[in-house]
Amino acid sequence: GGMAAERAMAMATCTAPVNIAVIKYWGKRDTDLILPINSSLSVTLHQDQLKTTTTAAASRDFTEDRLWLNGKEADVGHPRVQACLREVRRLARKRRGGSGGGSGSGGGSEDTAALSLSYKIHIASENNFPTAAGLASSAAGYACLVSALARLYGLEEELSEVARRGSGSACRSMFGGFVQWQRGERPDGTDSLALQVAPETHWPELRVLVLVVSGEKKPVGSTAGMQTSVETSPLLKHRAEVVVPERLAQMMRHIQERDFEGFGQLAMRDSNQFHATCLDTFPPIFYLTDVSRHIIALAHRYNAHHGHTKVPAGRRGCRGLARVPAFVRGLPVGAAALPQELLAAVVTAPLPGAVRYILHTKPGPGPQLVDDPSQHLLGPDGLP
Repeated sequence: GGMAAERAMAMATCTAPVNIAVIKYWGKRDTDLILPINSSLSVTLHQDQLKTTTTAAASRDFTEDRLWLNGKEADVGHPRVQACLREVRRLARKRRGGSGGGSGSGGGSEDTAALSLSYKIHIASENNFPTAAGLASSAAGYACLVSALARLYGLEEELSEVARRGSGSACRSMFGGFVQWQRGERPDGTDSLALQVAPETHWPELRVLVLVVSGEKKPVGSTAGMQTSVETSPLLKHRAEVVVPERLAQMMRHIQERDFEGFGQLAMRDSNQFHATCLDTFPPIFYLTDVSRHIIALAHRYNAHHGHTKVPAGRRGCRGLARVPAFVRGLPVGAAALPQELLAAVVTAPLPGAVRYILHTKPGPGPQLVDDPSQHLLGPDGLP
């Protein structure tokens, strides 16, 4: 209609998930392109519990690019935000050059894409979870940013490479289920991409428990921390070259066979080794707190009591803790009576208040387009 053409504003909203690594990424071989020293493997968590929503709009009325995070204006000039913007615009330009200016295929959307390339854009992004939960909000954030921009510019192609430029682990949030980030060999990073190993439907009974212990920021940010590790830890070099390739193949097998015992064991071993490389970094990095160490010990005592791996995840581990309903968020949990001998074997010294809450979730799908215009985070004026 006339109004729309006059406003000439294009808008798109997407949601994207958080992912949790079971074979960890730690260390870059190229800091600008964000290329890792080893491949990694993760589980994409369900967006009903954890998601980022991003709206991107382009209009001839906008005088500058602007960005809002959780309602507050943020620096749109951030180098990683700029890298994503630049890459998406480059792909859109390339596609437009190659498509002969929008032949019959999808005239309308092609025009929007063509129109909006020179326009400034406004981006608004919101998390439905506290950043303090220690979940990589940057992974969901950049995956969501790239998904929304791609929609705005009418791009269909593989975009995990673009998301990687925002945050390494963001490339894994471009797919649902079980995802491998391939290290790649090329210096330009074109083969450092994410691939889906199995969809979320492959292992429907898998459950993930996130124990939120404190809202403090990490003592050392990942970016700085991993570079110090690369420079100073001989264990990290051995891990990347020798240990990870073997573990990656094993982990893919455990997932294919839905072998929870093998999957859980290996995830714990890999997490331990990641923390060992942090300790092997000079000066050392400490990400585990006393509470995290207590929880690890508790999980091991729990598994030993049952004679096999029931938690790193698994709803039974949660049930004993779920006496206070508000304490468990996310998927519902049933109540269960705890045998006295289990309590005696597992809970040696209770630490009341040490865990703020438990988030109960499961594997879920990749980024989603939000069709409902009432869900846009930007109004018709292009402001939050």
